[in-house]
Amino acid sequence: MAKAVLSRARSELSSARPRDRAPLDERHQTPYATPPRNVPTELAVLLGEIERLQGELRAERERVKELEASADSDALTGIFNRRGFDRELTRSLAYVKRYWTRAALMYVDLDGFKPVNDGYGHAAGDAILKAVAARLTGSVRASDTVARLGGDEFGLILWNLSEANAASKAWALEAAVGDVVVDWEGAMLSVGASIGFAMLGPSDELAEILARADRAMYARKSARKGNRLP
Repeated sequence: MAKAVLSRARSELSSARPRDRAPLDERHQTPYATPPRNVPTELAVLLGEIERLQGELRAERERVKELEASADSDALTGIFNRRGFDRELTRSLAYVKRYWTRAALMYVDLDGFKPVNDGYGHAAGDAILKAVAARLTGSVRASDTVARLGGDEFGLILWNLSEANAASKAWALEAAVGDVVVDWEGAMLSVGASIGFAMLGPSDELAEILARADRAMYARKSARKGNRLP
């Protein structure tokens, strides 16, 4: 009797084990499996981000160029300001020293500008300055440099001319500025110009060449006031 009971219990236990156990593959499954990666999609997203950043970098570089250009330009006339002129003159001196080429630095000071500015207002004076800047720019070559140094003073760097040619060019530029006429509310406004120049040499330094051109300009202005023109 006892053997029969024991045998029946073993039989029930044996038949129950397969139902209680989880299959082997189910026991090794994780309840939240990581989905497979889509490498082409991830690569496309990454390339898009790189292209966006490159576009931003290009835009930033263009903005820096614009800021640099505006920092070297005269807001009124659009030509170089003193900062841009000093940079161009420094480059020109270095070029002359290296290649022994010929160039002239010219200082231009307007005659009779203050009466126009005082009598007709700053707007009229600004119109004169813009007209003179345009005339000077149109009277030299594209390779030359024209700048407004401040107030009614301009500076030029002219290339490949002798000292005699530079003197003739200075007088021609004086005449060109003298021919400028601005119609300001019916009044015909004009000014004169005194131009002094100095030839750039291989041994010249920046301060030295600037001082020579400045002295030459004041000597020229004094001669014009005394009507002792060449």
